[in-house]
Formats: sequence, C-alpha cells, structure tokens
Amino acid sequence: MLLPLGSIVSLYCASQEVLCQIVRGISPEEPNNATLITWQERVRKRYGFYIGVGLAFLSCLLIGSSVILKKKGLIRLVATGATRAVSAGEVANFGAYAFAPATVVTPLGALSVLISAIFSSYCLGESLNLLGKLGCIICVAGSTVMVIHAPKEEKVTTVVEMASKMKDTGFVVFAVLLVVSCLILIFIVAPRYGQRNILIYIIICSVIGSFSVTAVKGLGVTIRNFFQGLPVVRHPLPYILSLILGLSIIIQVNFLNRALDIFNTSLVFPIYYVFFTTVVVVSSIVLFKEWYTMSAVDIMGTLSGFVTIILGVFMLHAFKDLDINQISLPHTHKNTTPAPAPEPTVIKLEDKNVLVDNIELASTPSPQQKPKVFMIDS
Repeated sequence: MLLPLGSIVSLYCASQEVLCQIVRGISPEEPNNATLITWQERVRKRYGFYIGVGLAFLSCLLIGSSVILKKKGLIRLVATGATRAVSAGEVANFGAYAFAPATVVTPLGALSVLISAIFSSYCLGESLNLLGKLGCIICVAGSTVMVIHAPKEEKVTTVVEMASKMKDTGFVVFAVLLVVSCLILIFIVAPRYGQRNILIYIIICSVIGSFSVTAVKGLGVTIRNFFQGLPVVRHPLPYILSLILGLSIIIQVNFLNRALDIFNTSLVFPIYYVFFTTVVVVSSIVLFKEWYTMSAVDIMGTLSGFVTIILGVFMLHAFKDLDINQISLPHTHKNTTPAPAPEPTVIKLEDKNVLVDNIELASTPSPQQKPKVFMIDS
C-alpha cells in the first residue's frame, strides 16, 4: 500500500511502540543509494541558496572582466583569455540557476556591468565620473536587498517536478501568450517600426530570453539529478529544453545585435536589463510559484531591491559621458576672501582750449595736401 508523504505509521516492537513519519518515498526506478541522496538533499537545503548566489557573483566577475580582456585583446593570448573568461562566466551562471531561484540570479546580472565599469576605470584608464560611482554603490545596495529578501528554498528539485510545472495550465497559457506576442513583433511590428523605436527589438530579446532562462533552469536541475544517480537520461524533457535553449539564444543574439547596430549602446543595455529581468521574474512567478510562500515584507523588499538596481544601472550608463567630479560640487564653506574690486573707469575730459586747438588743427590743411578743384561744365 502506498502512503502519502507526511503520514504517521505505528511500528510495534516487543517492548515499546514507535511512531514514524514518512518524509521521503523511493520509487522502484530510483537506486538504493538513499543515504547519499538524503545527504545531498540536506546540503542543498542548507547551503544551496548561498552556493547559487556565490556562483552568480562569480559569473558576474568573470563576464565583467571578459569585457576588459576583449578591449585589451590586441594579441592572441589575451583574446583567448577573454573567450575563456566568458565561457567560465556562463558555466558559473548556469550553475547558479541550478541552485538558486531565478528571481535572485537574473537581477544579479547587473553586477557584471558594475564590475566592467570598475575594471575599465582601473585597467584601461577610462574615466568613471561621480554619478557612475554612485550608480555602482546603488547597484550593490539593491543586490544586497534582493538577496536578503529573496526566497531561500528551491521549489523544483527533480526533472519530474519540472515537467509537471511546465504542464500547468497557467504556465501553458502564459507561454502561448509570449510566443504569439513575439511572433507578432517579429513579423509585423519589427519590419515597420524596428528601425525607429528602440523598444521593439529589446522586447523581442526579453521575451525570448525568458524561455532561455527557463530552459537553463530545467537543464541545471537535470544535471544535478544526473550526479545524484536519478534516471534522467531517458526523460524527454532535457532534450526539449536543449532545443528551446539553442533556438532562443540564436534569436536573442540576432535581435540584440540589430538593436546595438542602430541605437546608442548606453540606452540599449539599461532598457534591455529592465525588460529582460522583468519578464524573467514574471515567468519565474508563474512557473515555479516562488513568491507564493513569501511574506509581504519580503515581496516588497525584493521589488525595492530590483528598482534600486534599475536606478543604479541607469545612472551608470546615462551619465557616463558627463564631466562631473568632486571638484565641481558646491563647497561647504563660503569663500571668506573677497574678490578684488575692479578699477574704476576714469573718463578724462579735455580742456576747452585744447578742444578748440584740436578743431583748428583739424581744419587747417597741411602743406602737402593740394587744394581740390571742381570743374562744372555748362
């Protein structure tokens, strides 16, 4: 007889009675290494969130530093190092989605912009003005608030649970709406207004990016289950997610490059970050229902941290070309040294006799000048 989880079972021994509660069920398909799986589950529940956040920070560090290596990539060795840094950063980002909720990992991607700006200032000699430094501090503050208030436990731990979540009616309707809206934007709106409106290409990238994050999340769970010894190779979901991930990356990179070719980079990246993170967070709420167990305080804290990160990214990009530093700020104390007074303008009036003499000299012709004769013919 199969009993549901949480059931109480009485065990009678020769001398005493013991009450046991069912906390985990093992199907016949699963291996008998229940002790190893239980130990891994304890580690995941206790440290999985912090491992995911740490991998997200490592990903931002590697991706942000790769931008600097690309700029300095004048020789082949440095260019190879940039490629390796990008690859390692994407692998760390992949692992972060496997351990931490997407609501936390996706907004933390703004830290790669921050790290790139800081490294550019110190390694490449590029100027980072006062507003840029304040934007970096605001990004760090917003990220800290989000990590504190974000959900700590993962709602999906196996491939079977992931497949069940993706079959949910709410997520199916949400995914269909995203696909239909994306097709309308690609084939109807983008050919007409894509060259003039910056939001068209960015919305397409953001909508497609939500599918890529969902696929990465599912593949991360698949890899984790594979190392736990669970039978995931025969399940069709990993192959479907791999196909979705490949198609979404191709479409996303294509339209993002179009936006970067037409519009200003300092506007594309902040707007893309806002739309992409918003769509991913909404998709995560619909699919994984991560916010259903959060309190109102944690929800408001997460939203406040997200808005704070948006403001920091906006300040870092929008005002990066302005010449603003500490010297241009108003001073605290008034300047006690008075400015030197301008010298008074003295208008010298000539004497009356001098004026008369000057008039006479001006009216008297000089010897070198000849008299002018006018001839009138009648």
